[in-house]
Amino acid sequence: MSKKMAKFALFTIAALVILAWAPAAFAQEPGAATAGGLLAGNGAAWLGGALGAGLALLGGGLGIGKIGASATESIARQPEAANQIFTPMIITAAMIEGATLFAVVVGLLAVLK
Repeated sequence: MSKKMAKFALFTIAALVILAWAPAAFAQEPGAATAGGLLAGNGAAWLGGALGAGLALLGGGLGIGKIGASATESIARQPEAANQIFTPMIITAAMIEGATLFAVVVGLLAVLK
């Protein structure tokens, strides 16, 4: 990840946190702090579940992409070993995809609870 992308990601996360608590911070009455805002009620579960599902998809996609790139490079270097490289690549990608799907389901359960 480039330095520019990392700064953008940090800025986005900080902006989301500020926007999540902004209505509660500017409430005039002491009891009204929990009345509105993104994190009121089930808002925290929605935010956490959505961020968790998104990060799981991002990680799974990056993992499978790295496996595919490495396998393609290995096959390009030794074309006669393509069958010996392809099978473990598919098995590893399927394991990553299964773990990613499980993480997304857990994140969505937090949202839909």
